[in-house]
Amino acid sequence: MTTILAMIFVLVVLIFFHELGHYLAARSVGIRVERFYVGFNLFGLGIKKKIGHTEYGLGLIPLGGYVKVAGIVDESMDTKLTGAKWEFQSKNSLQKIWFMSSGVLANLLLAVVIFASLTLANGVAEADPSSVVGSLARDYPAVEAGIQNGDEITAINGESVSSWDELTDIIHARPGETIEVTWIRDGKTFQRVMETRATDTLVDDEIKTVGMIGIGPVVTTRPAGFGDVVVGGFALTKRWLVLTVKSLVMIITGKASLRDVGGPILIAQLAGQSAQSGFSALLGLLAIISINLALINILPIPALDGGHIAIVLIEAALRRSLSLRARMVVQQLGVVLLLTLIVVILYNDIMRIIR
Repeated sequence: MTTILAMIFVLVVLIFFHELGHYLAARSVGIRVERFYVGFNLFGLGIKKKIGHTEYGLGLIPLGGYVKVAGIVDESMDTKLTGAKWEFQSKNSLQKIWFMSSGVLANLLLAVVIFASLTLANGVAEADPSSVVGSLARDYPAVEAGIQNGDEITAINGESVSSWDELTDIIHARPGETIEVTWIRDGKTFQRVMETRATDTLVDDEIKTVGMIGIGPVVTTRPAGFGDVVVGGFALTKRWLVLTVKSLVMIITGKASLRDVGGPILIAQLAGQSAQSGFSALLGLLAIISINLALINILPIPALDGGHIAIVLIEAALRRSLSLRARMVVQQLGVVLLLTLIVVILYNDIMRIIR
């Protein structure tokens, strides 16, 4: 039940903010919003109410949502264009791009707000630069070798170290290798040989394979000031955005497998695990997925926001609108590509469970 509720929470919040971005942007430039839905209202299963020109709806299947505006050829294949001033096609290029990009901007803003809130709630963590051990990871070589919190590591492979950066530089550079660690406890010197564990981790905004023995520095936390909150919100969003872009590039170039891509089932699993760790962990996951959703939607693929923006840019370069037939063909191609991607993602989810 926790997993299901956590998944619904994550999906509904993501969808709502994305579509709210489109809705507010449309209203800001005078584009008429015909439908604003969170969730899919399949077979009439859901709640809807029309207020003015807009039908607001809450579908029972929380796997998507949409904002349908007047005078746009999108995945709904609406071809009723009248040239009215409130139609999408009657707006200039900048207004069109503003509307199309607003969902992505809303998802990024959501991530900034969440990370800023977590910084405010959790405070700012500051690591002691010394080589004193402040935390240990279970089932890692350091615990097995007898290292304890408060021990001061003085040498790695006979090379003296006096700071945390020095010892991590040496250990990280030796994934899966045997090293000799020397440390002091209560004036006594200990020395053990251990094999580092090769681990994929985030280093300077890149995923790298490094050596680890399962130790962490002494960390203290201070209350976050206003500047810390603002910087934390934007810095963490930037960090995860850069990492997401690099991960996507790795998939496109074949350095990472498409099998690593997940969908609703993987989101449900991660949401359930995060919820069990606490609401802060769930919010952190929500921010990361929101960044992923923003990046995916801005890709120049027909039927996605980025595909619509690409068409607007092409029309601006040609200084004329594409024909209705051309736009229909592009959208149909986009729907096929999108459905193919959905099938692949669902297959990955199912196979991940089976394995």
